[in-house]
Amino acid sequence: MAKQRGTPTRDRKRGRGKGAPGAGRFKPCPFCREKVDIVDYKDLGALRRAISDKGKIRSSRVTGACRRHQSQLARAVKRARELGLLPYVSDR
Repeated sequence: MAKQRGTPTRDRKRGRGKGAPGAGRFKPCPFCREKVDIVDYKDLGALRRAISDKGKIRSSRVTGACRRHQSQLARAVKRARELGLLPYVSDR
């Protein structure tokens, strides 16, 4: 018997298929988990985790921050750079 088009495959019926596109493991926001209201520019440990080796601000997919905290994080990194607490680029 030939396979019919438009019917789900046997693996998808049993739940072993790929699933919905973009549906991955849920990553909770580290700032929401610790109940942080405002990301502070003086918290250099959190800010260093949010920038790459080259000095770029990492995306929310990588940091796991929610939209609210990611925008606060970006603003805090920019303020810390302006004050000289964080570098604009790496030291290479």
